[in-house]
Parts: sequence; C-alpha cells; structure tokens
Amino acid sequence: MSKGPSRMSAARRNAETILNQSQKRQETFKLEQKQALDAMMVKTERLRELRLAKEADEKEAAEKAAAAKAAAASAKSAKPRRAKQT
Repeated sequence: MSKGPSRMSAARRNAETILNQSQKRQETFKLEQKQALDAMMVKTERLRELRLAKEADEKEAAEKAAAAKAAAASAKSAKPRRAKQT
C-alpha cells in the first residue's frame, strides 16, 4: 500500500512542476510583451514630438516666406508707373 500514495504524490509533484514551468513561461511572455509595448509607446511619443516640431518649423518658414513675398510685392508696387509713349 505504500506504493499508492507515493505514486500519487510523485505524479502530483511532476504535474505541479510542469504547471509551475508553464506559469513561469506565461509570466515571462507577458512581461516581455509589456516591455515591448512600453518601448513602442516611448518611441511613438518621441516621433510625435519630432513631427510636431518639424511642422511648427515648416509653418514658421512658410509664414516668413509669405511675409518676404508680400514685402517684395509691396516694394515693387511702390514704384510709380510710367505712361506708355506713343
């Protein structure tokens, strides 16, 4: 009769060992997924900041170009026109 309980306890220990290993793998996998997600979020935020800064620079450059063009147009139109001679 001593073989019955020892067999059960050995089988139970084996099953628990396998279960613990499986749980460890799942926890490791979830941790790796979370780390990858966090890294992706940091990267996305950095890229968003870079894009917004670039758009702000482009807008500022376009406004300066438009102001320069308007100033050139007003300077050009400030000259008196000469009448055509026939």
